[in-house]
Amino acid sequence: MAHTKAGGAAKRTVDVAGKRLGVKKFGGEYAKAGNIIIRQNGTNFHPGVGTMMGRDHTIFATADGFVGFRPMRGFKRNSKLVDVLPKVEETPKKEKTVAAKAETAEPKAAKKKPAAKKATK
Repeated sequence: MAHTKAGGAAKRTVDVAGKRLGVKKFGGEYAKAGNIIIRQNGTNFHPGVGTMMGRDHTIFATADGFVGFRPMRGFKRNSKLVDVLPKVEETPKKEKTVAAKAETAEPKAAKKKPAAKKATK
């Protein structure tokens, strides 16, 4: 007969802080050079254009731009590539004012159509 109540031996009684892993900059967000994009254990994500991988598998930006994710091809189809691409600047549409249109517009001359030839049998 046991004289003490049975109790489980707790081997780990110390609270440990989390590692703060995960995506830090999501797709479409602006990242400066040196910004951490992903903290990870192992290589779930791989570096692509404008990014590099640190020795602890952290992916960080090497250029300023916007973060983008794309799937890998081939035998690593389950993994993703992380890119940092510069924003493609759109050319602004030039709005013509009424005065500018009047200057560039030439008077329309009445165009005469050539007379149609009649088919002779």
